[in-house]
Amino acid sequence: MSLYPFHLYCQRVDPTRNMARYYMLAIQPTLFGEAAVVRRWGRIGSRGGEKSEVFATEREAAIHFLTIARQKRQKGYKPVGSAEYLWKSKVSHAEFCIASMTGRI
Repeated sequence: MSLYPFHLYCQRVDPTRNMARYYMLAIQPTLFGEAAVVRRWGRIGSRGGEKSEVFATEREAAIHFLTIARQKRQKGYKPVGSAEYLWKSKVSHAEFCIASMTGRI
């Protein structure tokens, strides 16, 4: 596993539609040396749902992580915190991946 795990927290807020959602993505190691993509989502302030998907390699998990991140971005989710600068500059997925792995996120 990488020394620089992937973490992303996004929100989608639209007061006109009474929408206040969050979406969290992370890659975490499993006890058996695999990589798990963990997702948490729901209304801001609520517990929401959670789903974990296990992959044999960190590379497979990172590809899945970036695919989900792209889908959420297209739906209007905005990052909150240090990942925000990457989304504002519209960097490529490869650059996003490198930034995550080097600790710039």
